[in-house]
Amino acid sequence: MSAPYPETPDGRYFVAKGRLWRKSDPHLPEEERQAAVNDLMAARRAVRDARDGDARHAARQRVDAAKRRLGERGPVWWNDDAPDETRKAPWNTSYADWWNALTTEEKAKGNPQR
Repeated sequence: MSAPYPETPDGRYFVAKGRLWRKSDPHLPEEERQAAVNDLMAARRAVRDARDGDARHAARQRVDAAKRRLGERGPVWWNDDAPDETRKAPWNTSYADWWNALTTEEKAKGNPQR
């Protein structure tokens, strides 16, 4: 089974909606990763079910906290001083050569508009 989205060769990002999104820290212990994923899913449900702005704000803060625990936000989890290129179009980053080498079908998985 192929990956649903293109993933950068270094495993740091995947491409969705034409943007790079940081992947979870692969060095997290499985138990810790699963707990953070469970918290993230619960927080996303809380955002969906929020009855007012205060509840929505609190739920979004929980989403952010879980994503930080996973390494998807906040300080990068790699240690080679490479910059964080989250939310950038891959063709405008250090991944441009990789992106340009993908097939049209592979690119379409990560960028349906392009």
